Amino acid sequence: MLENIRESSQGLTAKIILGFIILTFAVAGIGSYSNSVDSSVADVNGEKITQDEFNKAYQAQRNRMAQQFGEMFETLSADPAYMSNFRQGVVDNLINQKLVDQNSETLAIRVSDERIKSTIRNMPEFQIDGVFDNNRYLAMINQAGFYQSSDFRDYLRTEMTRRQLTQALVASEFSLPYQESMFSELQNQERDIRFATINAEQFKEGIELSEEEINDYYLENQSYFENQEKVKVNYITLDVNSIASSIVLTDADVKAYYENNISQYRDEEKRRVAHILIEFGDDEGKARAEIEALLAKIKAGEDFATLAQENSADTFSGENGGDLDWIDAGVMDATFDEAAFALTEVGSVSDVIRTDFGFHIIKLTDLKAENVQSLEQVREDIVAKAKNEKAQDKFFELQQEVARLSFEFPDSLDDAAGALNVKVQTSDWLTRGANIAPFNESAVVEAAFSDIVVNEQLNSDIIEVSDTLAIVMRLNEYQDASVKPLTEVSEYIENVLVGQKASQKAQTVADELLVTFKAGTDVTEQLSAIGATMESKAAVTRVGSGLDASLAREAFKLPKPSDNVVSATTVNLSNGDLALLEVQAVKVGEVKDSPNLSQQLTQQLAQASYLSYVESLKVDAEIIRKEVQAPATQY
Repeated sequence: MLENIRESSQGLTAKIILGFIILTFAVAGIGSYSNSVDSSVADVNGEKITQDEFNKAYQAQRNRMAQQFGEMFETLSADPAYMSNFRQGVVDNLINQKLVDQNSETLAIRVSDERIKSTIRNMPEFQIDGVFDNNRYLAMINQAGFYQSSDFRDYLRTEMTRRQLTQALVASEFSLPYQESMFSELQNQERDIRFATINAEQFKEGIELSEEEINDYYLENQSYFENQEKVKVNYITLDVNSIASSIVLTDADVKAYYENNISQYRDEEKRRVAHILIEFGDDEGKARAEIEALLAKIKAGEDFATLAQENSADTFSGENGGDLDWIDAGVMDATFDEAAFALTEVGSVSDVIRTDFGFHIIKLTDLKAENVQSLEQVREDIVAKAKNEKAQDKFFELQQEVARLSFEFPDSLDDAAGALNVKVQTSDWLTRGANIAPFNESAVVEAAFSDIVVNEQLNSDIIEVSDTLAIVMRLNEYQDASVKPLTEVSEYIENVLVGQKASQKAQTVADELLVTFKAGTDVTEQLSAIGATMESKAAVTRVGSGLDASLAREAFKLPKPSDNVVSATTVNLSNGDLALLEVQAVKVGEVKDSPNLSQQLTQQLAQASYLSYVESLKVDAEIIRKEVQAPATQY
């Protein structure tokens, strides 16, 4: 293919075209192609928030919402108004982050290279058996979209700097006892109410709709009536677990793994010791005399713990009889360590030991001998680990081979499937929303709907779904998004419009009843005429009242009633009905002790503090918002 391109590029026509391209760049300037269009979504104090930043944040938020709410979010995402607010919310978050980053820079908040390095090396995601593994680190950050380690370090530095500033803000918040009492009183407040439920269904009778109304609703809400874009794919998977199940280990393999990793199956010797410390002070000779006198008392039979409590300069351990708990070799000062591990019998006491901290007497209070698990005891664990390690190595080898074959033979998965000795499978219909695993991962969905799969009908790149699973796909069947015909959805539209008009009628009736009720007039007959009666309920609580959530919420919004003012309102219930609601009495809540109340209030105050901080940054900031469109590849 490359040879054909080179040969074609030698012709006169190709050279003329190339000449025009070069001339165009020379006259217009390369910069005009890349810089003439400003695609940023916002400008914060002169710093742009790029379309790429927005796309990444938008897709990440969509994925979180889709995973959390599933089909409900698919329904919401069909509403243009909702998605417009959704996009603006993403931009707002990016603006807030940019303001925090700028303020961190102003305050000269920094995260050192050493701390970044330490954080990375201690992240469990980059470790194998508790030890940092550079190959795993590079593989995982590449999978996350960081193709240079410096890109990931820069990202981590930004996140840690941002967290450092925000934690400094929220950690300074605290709640006071009187606030907790007030909150508890409000939380446990009770109210006596009465309410009448107005059934909206009764107002549907007699409502007539014109064809024009139905057609107008259809045209204005076509996004509700779309058949989603769908795709079926043929695919093959490369799975570490499947590879591991096919690996056979010999006894020699198991024994070699055991011997090479013996430290994993050895519990090192541990000792529990107590000590008495006498610090040097200004007179080392006096300190030595004091510690030797204490040693003499111990040898004479006096209680070590009592002497430690009365004399040790290490007051923390002294309160516990000098106990230092269990220690491992190499943890303490070298001289202390040597003396402690020279004691062989529980209860034995060392001579006077000198360290940089002072003079010590050490007592061995307990001993755990070294324990090495036998090969037979850990054989099952070793077989699983060894198979997995070999499978992981084979996994990376086969990834390269599958990537090569699916690229060199892009019109079929058969060659790649043959290399893996697996069958080509076919998925169910996939959408850009929630799918079953492994098609619930954003990278897999994006590839399934990509131009190379849908339009060019070629094999996808090999996609790492996780550390143990990779997949290659190609198109089986595609269904484009389309709007359902009016005939198919007209009945649904009629029900919606009739329901809306019935709710409007019910709301009008409820509003008229409220005016009459607040004026002090008995509305029993009017309620009876629409099939409603007043129902009383005493001691209603904020939570667990058994009432419609909207009714309970409004009951606690209404003011306390007085002799001259009726405390009442209308409420839209969750089932579409309405209610006329009156609060008759308010009972002060009991103050109850709650172990978590202080923490809950502190968290609320911290959140409010952070939001206030961001709002204060906006006061003096120059923020330019631009019209935001959803990324082309949304799901």
